[in-house]
Amino acid sequence: MLVIILPLLVIPIFLLGGTIGYIATTQAYRGIIDASKADLDHMASFTLDLLDGHHRQFEVYREDKKKTVRQEMKTLVDLAYTLINEQQHQYELGNISLEESQQSSRNSFKDVGIGSSGYLFALTSKGELTVHPTREGENIIDEQDKNGRFFIRELTERALNSEPGEVLYTIYPWRNEKLGDKHPRNKIVAFRYCPKWDWIVAAGGYLDETYDDPEFEKKALTTLSQQIKSKKVGKTGYVYCMSSDGVMTIHPDAEGQNLISEQDTTGHRFIAEMAEKKEGWIRYPWLNKGDKKARMKIVRYRYFQPWDWIIAVGSYEDEFYQEANNLKWRIAWYVLLLPILIGIIATFLLFLASKVMTDPIHKMITVIRKVKQGRFDEQVPVNSHDEIGELALAFNRMTRILKKNQELEATLAQHGKMASLGVLSSGVAHEINNPLGVILGYAGHLEKKVDQDDPNYAFIHEIKRESKRCKKIVQNLLSYSRTPRPILEPTEINRLLSQIIDFAGNHSDLFKINVIENFSNDIPKISADMDQLRQVTINLLLNAASASAEGGEIRVSTSLENDQYVRIEFSDDGEGISEENQEKIFEPFFTTKTKGTGLGLAITKQIIEMHQGEIFIDSEIGKGTTVVIRLPLTREEY
Repeated sequence: MLVIILPLLVIPIFLLGGTIGYIATTQAYRGIIDASKADLDHMASFTLDLLDGHHRQFEVYREDKKKTVRQEMKTLVDLAYTLINEQQHQYELGNISLEESQQSSRNSFKDVGIGSSGYLFALTSKGELTVHPTREGENIIDEQDKNGRFFIRELTERALNSEPGEVLYTIYPWRNEKLGDKHPRNKIVAFRYCPKWDWIVAAGGYLDETYDDPEFEKKALTTLSQQIKSKKVGKTGYVYCMSSDGVMTIHPDAEGQNLISEQDTTGHRFIAEMAEKKEGWIRYPWLNKGDKKARMKIVRYRYFQPWDWIIAVGSYEDEFYQEANNLKWRIAWYVLLLPILIGIIATFLLFLASKVMTDPIHKMITVIRKVKQGRFDEQVPVNSHDEIGELALAFNRMTRILKKNQELEATLAQHGKMASLGVLSSGVAHEINNPLGVILGYAGHLEKKVDQDDPNYAFIHEIKRESKRCKKIVQNLLSYSRTPRPILEPTEINRLLSQIIDFAGNHSDLFKINVIENFSNDIPKISADMDQLRQVTINLLLNAASASAEGGEIRVSTSLENDQYVRIEFSDDGEGISEENQEKIFEPFFTTKTKGTGLGLAITKQIIEMHQGEIFIDSEIGKGTTVVIRLPLTREEY
């Protein structure tokens, strides 16, 4: 099969692969060139967007900072104005003199700083400085800034003409010789007029100490430069920026140099052409260090007007073709490798198909052999819907029918056993009831003859009571199918259980078993048949004892459950009951004991249900068994 199939697969693949390889290589050269040029254009657009984003972000930053600084200076001026009003109020109340109030304001103003050299000051409408760190008392009405503007006169005129409560601003160039300034710096002043004292309160600071931040701008530009220089184009291509006069503003190795006169290997001044046209494509041969001959380079360049920059993205054309060459060799390698790989896969699939077809048959044969041995629980796994799957389904239906027939035969045999036991019970009951009647008669006679204080009186009373119980058990055996009704009377469960445990302790099966009582004290009396519950308790104790090893423990406990039920638990540390047998444990005549009749737990369940209660078993092999009885505190009347 392999000899037939493999040539039919491999030969067409060789022919098809060669044809596809030729077409793919041709198209790849065209597509890669177009894609590479698109990448250059995209990278140029990306760099342009990066510069534009940086420019806009920095402008927004400066505007936001300018608003913040102006608001802070306005707040300071308003606070100073408030301080003056407060001092004026104290003067009007007569607490201080006008001179004292003004001096207090002067002292407060001098404690306020703005930036590293800004301060609060005040002057009159005539230009006399009433508050100033160094020139207090001077008249500066004729003071001029470095542009010759009488800015103090302008300031006082605007203050006198301002609206009440209005804060005004002015900016002027000023060189502070005491601070060591070599050049004038722009200073911003916020001011407000206080007519009561004829004071113009002002807060002033230098712009480069407030919202102008040259150092921050320099750091931001350095970060931007690093981002642009980190962008690689192909193997050796890169992105660079230059001013319109040819100075390299961002470049991997020529930053800060003016290359306007740079020429390619043909003598063409390509930088000058880019600076002149500002936007477009350019190709030129370039001999790079380490190269033996010049290679053709293609550059996409675009113009960034806000900074008068030209952004250029360049790469060598032979690096475009490298990917196409790599693709050609990869196709050739795949055309050679693919037939080998398909041959291996075809071989594997043939073996897999054989396995898929024969494994279900082998599994079915294994199950058939087990069913032949009488294990009707075995089922053939159905993993498909084909003919084998249908055959498995039919076989599984047949085994289920055989198992059902086997269970019907067992049920019929059990019914026959019960019928036979019923006939036998009738004869046995007659034979047992007569001697029990004699025993009860003599016990009653002795009970009348013996005084209640006599130690033997308790034994005679116990003989009489247990004889009655034996008689009742025989009656229950005969009337099992009639479900005898309990004779109810108020019963203390804890006391009844304690009496039964004391009595059962004399049984030979319980001699070497430790019975532990754990009774709750809040159990109320309930309506119950004490004889029936005595029968249930003794039966469960003997079952637990037979399942426990010598020296084992049986724990009997009572508790109140949800204020609705009395919960009685019988726990042992015996061998446990299998999960399969737990489902059948309460069936009549089902027993795992060699000498048992299988009626004990069936009658127990019947008695508990007649008390409107529940009984269930929790058991695990090797860990013991717990039988739980739940009896209602209040019975429902039917």
